[in-house]
Amino acid sequence: MIDRATIDRIFAAADIVDIINDYVTLKRKGTNYQACCPFHNEKTPSFVVSPAKGVFKCFGCGKGGNAVTFVMEHENVTYPEALKIVAKKYGIEVQEKELTPEEQQRNDNRESMFALNSWAADYFVHYMHHEAEGMSIGMPYFRQQRGFTDATIKKFGLGFCPSRGDKMSKDAMAAGYREEFLTATGLAIKRESDGSLHDRFYDRVMFPVHNISGRVVAFGGRTLRTDKKVAKYQNSPESEIYSKKNELYGLYFAKKAIQQQDFAIMVEGYTDVISMHQAGVENVVASSGTSLTIEQIRLLNRFTRNITVIYDGDAAGIKASERGIDLILAEGMNVRIVSLPEPEDPDSFARTHTAEEVKEYIRNNEEDFISFKAKMLLEDAGNDPIKRSAVITNMVNSISLIPDNIQRTVYIADCARIMNIDKEVLIGEVARKRMRAAGGGAEADDFMRRQQAQIRSEQAQTQSINQQATQTSGIIGAGSSMDSLERELLKYLLKFGHRYFEFKEGRNYVNMNVAAEILRDLDGDGIQFQTPSHNAILNLYRTLWRESGEGMEIPANHFTSHQDPEVCNVAVDLLMSDDNYIPSEIWSKKDVHVESIEEILAIGVPKAITLYKSKIVDGIIADLDNQLKRPGITEDEEMEITQRIALLNTAKVKMSKITNRSIL
Repeated sequence: MIDRATIDRIFAAADIVDIINDYVTLKRKGTNYQACCPFHNEKTPSFVVSPAKGVFKCFGCGKGGNAVTFVMEHENVTYPEALKIVAKKYGIEVQEKELTPEEQQRNDNRESMFALNSWAADYFVHYMHHEAEGMSIGMPYFRQQRGFTDATIKKFGLGFCPSRGDKMSKDAMAAGYREEFLTATGLAIKRESDGSLHDRFYDRVMFPVHNISGRVVAFGGRTLRTDKKVAKYQNSPESEIYSKKNELYGLYFAKKAIQQQDFAIMVEGYTDVISMHQAGVENVVASSGTSLTIEQIRLLNRFTRNITVIYDGDAAGIKASERGIDLILAEGMNVRIVSLPEPEDPDSFARTHTAEEVKEYIRNNEEDFISFKAKMLLEDAGNDPIKRSAVITNMVNSISLIPDNIQRTVYIADCARIMNIDKEVLIGEVARKRMRAAGGGAEADDFMRRQQAQIRSEQAQTQSINQQATQTSGIIGAGSSMDSLERELLKYLLKFGHRYFEFKEGRNYVNMNVAAEILRDLDGDGIQFQTPSHNAILNLYRTLWRESGEGMEIPANHFTSHQDPEVCNVAVDLLMSDDNYIPSEIWSKKDVHVESIEEILAIGVPKAITLYKSKIVDGIIADLDNQLKRPGITEDEEMEITQRIALLNTAKVKMSKITNRSIL
């Protein structure tokens, strides 16, 4: 495992805004940053990043943590792997201790596949630049036929795979890479006849596919042969590190431009993306190797809600785009369409125009999907009333997918105007489509899942708002659970442990430290918290407090950078709550009025401690009651237990007096 000193250096260097901004478009709001959560679908941003505290928190789905746990969640990697990713970003060398067999097994396969892909990417580049075959075949294709500059070729890591069918595989094994990973990544195919390896991409120019963090997860290879029996493009198969529905070609290079310009341009292929980038239009991605998927749309949604789709000028390409447009609409995103003049495609258009000309063409020719569909479909329909009716039905189908009611209403009005049809008729048709979609079938199930997800997201956001609103009115009371009371006490420790308050004893006021009071009461009775993550925070705080001394503030990063993600999540949840937090049920009595934080602490701390200890007493009494019901209990045992219960009930009465009186 990674030693603590290295972990501390990683956390010291990590800028949480910088790291999360690589994955999600953050917008400043006061001292914090906000975005739509990357872990669940939502329309209203509930994902908050606090640079001061070095943590993130989604008040919709509840996920929270630090920069490392964000990478861990987002990349679906282990904690050590996430640490290494962050360390690499900041140039920190990681020295690891020996991993457990389970950790070793989990890490090795993925890391070996990533390492092999990285080696292969370098291999293809080197072969094209330094070997005769690569220089005579691959390089002229990119330079002369595609017009790519050397800088562009280098940026996208373009290369060439040898034409000898097993050369790359043999070179890889000679370099120490194992056969199982050559086949697992799809770089090689194992022949059933003799068990030999065959290069999947032999005699092809190569396009590496990077994931959102820049690691090579797959390849696309294009043949330069004219033989129609040979597939023009060959792509890596699905693997442990690659799922084509979850990747967008070029996103790693485009994400900053997408954030800055607040819209993404969607094209079809590798060369479309590369030519656009070379022309100076960098907010461009492609769904190469697959039709546009929901996962790809949601990936883009982390950076922008606006997508401009550029299609080839031919009619077949435009009609094939309809499903993709509907998927974008169904995800609640804004979509505009640009058609290029025939026979242009984004690649050829970008190569013959300057960046400003390309951008100007997009601005002048982009259309909302209603105008685009109407123009496209009405050309075929002409004056045929049956075909025009089919056009209206098609447009209604698309409008009905839009989840936002206001946006649907606007599009219905546009459609009614364009098609010269009564708006109320369209409203009724859209409503019927949505109801029918919710009635049955695979599409209906998908529709219902999206609707239910949206409802859950909105309910979660509402619940979060309600919870924050009721923090001043009634969460922690006599009926509260042990879990909520433990969180209450931890919140006092983490946020106010170094503060002091005046506590009234008889006629005198005693100046008391928050942490000292809580720890003294808990330790005096040998109390440990029941929830493991809560107890871990309590024990860590106790250790740090004893080392630093009473009245010293314990830095939050000790908890928010904890290697246990659950401990980290709880700490973030407590620290990201309202800084003006007022303890709940404590304020339910109308005669209590406080203004300063010291007054809040003077009432809240003793009462929270007392309520928690009262809960413990309730548990002991319940256990003793069960012992009284035990078969064969003797008279002496019964008397002893009854006396203990009486003493505990007396203690409860005293506690009740404390919790029900105004302490100030």
